[in-house]
Amino acid sequence: MSHFLSPYVMAPTRLWGVRDRTSSTLLASRLEIAADSASRKKGLLGRDRLEPGTGLVIAPCSGVHTCFMRFPIDILFVARDGRVVKACHTVKPWRVALAPSAFCVIELPAEMTRSARVGHYLELVAYEPTAREEESAPR
Repeated sequence: MSHFLSPYVMAPTRLWGVRDRTSSTLLASRLEIAADSASRKKGLLGRDRLEPGTGLVIAPCSGVHTCFMRFPIDILFVARDGRVVKACHTVKPWRVALAPSAFCVIELPAEMTRSARVGHYLELVAYEPTAREEESAPR
């Protein structure tokens, strides 16, 4: 059965971003996808910030906490079909956010998801690094 993360499942080594299909807004050009137990548990813990244009998808997931985090984030709860079922903006450290009907969570830098509203549909988009990014990538 097809779902929001099907493109990633079909090509897990490819780089992905996420776009709000309803408003035609690119929310993040570079996503990390936490699909195994260890990466889902760690999430964004231990980081000082989330770079603009980046995000973290946690799947499967219907609830997150920001305990021990050092910065606020925006959180989108997404159903299997890519529909936003809940949007939490500028969630500060030491908070909990839940959406029992969510299939996955997308964590983004604070104030980056104002265009994404409940009922909007998201989609993964292939990310193509620029020549400059490829040159500066660690080897």
